[in-house]
Amino acid sequence: MARKGEFARVQKGALTADEAEALFATVDHTGHSDEERARRQRAHRREKGVSLDIDPLSEEDPSGSNVGKVITRTAVTFVAVFLAIVVVGQIAFGFIRRSNTADLTQTVTVRTVASALRGGVEWGDGFTQFPEDFSVQEADENTGRVEVTVTDTNSENALECFAGSGVQSQAFAVNCLLNPNINTVVYHVNVHMDESGNIERSTLFGFLKPTGDVTSYVTYVWTKTQSAEGVQFSLRITGLDDSIQQELRDKITTSFTPVQILSGN
Repeated sequence: MARKGEFARVQKGALTADEAEALFATVDHTGHSDEERARRQRAHRREKGVSLDIDPLSEEDPSGSNVGKVITRTAVTFVAVFLAIVVVGQIAFGFIRRSNTADLTQTVTVRTVASALRGGVEWGDGFTQFPEDFSVQEADENTGRVEVTVTDTNSENALECFAGSGVQSQAFAVNCLLNPNINTVVYHVNVHMDESGNIERSTLFGFLKPTGDVTSYVTYVWTKTQSAEGVQFSLRITGLDDSIQQELRDKITTSFTPVQILSGN
């Protein structure tokens, strides 16, 4: 009973919810409800540099309800700035790449051809890239001939290499053949082969290069013939041995297969 009486006395002297709210409404971040003492305490802290004059219980945001809005605004701003940086970076990268890549339709030399293989050439709506490992055997407007060799280290099998190198050779050859002084483009493709005769590719995002023997895989010979009727581009594919042709036949699953073309019939 004594405990109940003590509890009753405590309860009797306790603040109601409204009284507690009214009391804490007068307390700032210094812990004082007296305005003059609070002002002196803020001035003292500001002088010592140990606290900013920020009142979390101020009327502007007494419950911290603006925190969510601030976080949302910050996140949106960050995303917007990030997207703007990405877009500007892509535009700048495309501009720099185009300005640094030689225009083979205007000038064909060893230097311009090497620049095109290194930076890529315009094809369709974008750029066609070439293997990092390449060499230029000939690029001469006097002879009208361009001959290069690339080493594919990205393809996983024969079909992937054949399809990829075919697109690359076409993009490169057409850019060269649009030059009025060039009429022949030879595009050699080499690959790395392991001891079992399988194509090796780079690993670890291209940092680890294949170590197998470099082997000639295929050669694309593009020629240009001009006549009164117009300009004709022709392609002749050489270098595909019987084992590679058989592997290509086995991997192509569409209704159209180049069996007759590859067999020479």
